[in-house]
Amino acid sequence: MSQELQERMSDRIEYPEDPSALREFLLNAVQSIAPVVADTTRESEADRTLAPAAVAALRESGLLGMKSPRSVGGAEAHPALQIEVIEALTKIDSAAGWGLLIAGGIAARALATLPEDVVEEMVAPRGIPFVAGSLKPDGTAKAVEGGFEVTGRWSWASGVAHADFVVAPVFLDDRSGAIMAVVPANQAEIHDNWFPLGMRGSGSSDFSLDRVFVPSQFASSAVGPIRGGALYRLGYGSAAHEHGAFAVALAQTALDTVVETAKNKRRGYVGSSSVAEREVFQAAIAEAEMRIKAVRSLMVDATRRLFESAAEGPAPIAFQAEARAAATFCTSEAVAVTTKLLRFAGGSAVMAGNPLERIMRDLYTAQSHLFVSESAYENLGKLRLGLTDQAPLG
Repeated sequence: MSQELQERMSDRIEYPEDPSALREFLLNAVQSIAPVVADTTRESEADRTLAPAAVAALRESGLLGMKSPRSVGGAEAHPALQIEVIEALTKIDSAAGWGLLIAGGIAARALATLPEDVVEEMVAPRGIPFVAGSLKPDGTAKAVEGGFEVTGRWSWASGVAHADFVVAPVFLDDRSGAIMAVVPANQAEIHDNWFPLGMRGSGSSDFSLDRVFVPSQFASSAVGPIRGGALYRLGYGSAAHEHGAFAVALAQTALDTVVETAKNKRRGYVGSSSVAEREVFQAAIAEAEMRIKAVRSLMVDATRRLFESAAEGPAPIAFQAEARAAATFCTSEAVAVTTKLLRFAGGSAVMAGNPLERIMRDLYTAQSHLFVSESAYENLGKLRLGLTDQAPLG
């Protein structure tokens, strides 16, 4: 990365190098945009994509650079710190939390992998860009003079409506491999097909490319990073802590909501009694707290060991598989805990607009993501039994 570009980037967002100072900076950034994010929650839900004011707030906050390499103007934050930031933002608004983890993660992967001139073009106009994309290869890339002609359609592209670039994993036309094509978002067609149960504000619509020319420098086949440290050697494990943190944050928000409302909540057709005074509810609250703390600790521990394993080279597949299984377990436990808590919340909890109703919808939708599917357990089990030394994301 050129010295000139690094200086221009540091003029915009200067991330502290000291870990404690960086933690304070990022968590303060979350709090600084909290009012805007909270005020636009209903707008994001109604429009089925993150509200423009929330998008602008995220751009200005510096949070988008949380995962990107220091050499391109990012924070390159430790995954354990990323967990804290994602939790804090998700508790304010799930669409914003999800939008940050997706856009920040995809941008970081591209900025750590692509050639310097491409990185400069991506970050120079507005800093770390909003990037949408997919992990699943689709379509075809036909080799032409100077690059590739790309055609295909990709699903679950969260935040694509406000993205600066889209990342499309695409098969070479002879099926000999795949490339990661990075394309300005205005060259993609966005399909308005995001009508989900939950996570409505995430704007996870499909996008397609129709014979779009992608210059060769914007089409990477690199299997590893060319800049940055251990954070970019985690393989697919780099997304595990994000999924786990998102689910844990929603479960914790559900618990906090139920505890607060129980103080004045009374149930029963005749001679209603305080919910908070019921022993079965008291036990449920304590159990929920322990389960949430347990899975969060598991996620942090798996994440730390995964990160440490990549100190000198790519993270071993066993650490990646374990981190993914931990994220899957976090999500399953979050759903189970919240479902149980919902039983004590009364009929109002299932009404549209109630925080618990939205949390439940969001968790069920997040649970459907391929990354946290039951295959995570199957892959880790095969590794532990010595039946394979591979654990593909699938």
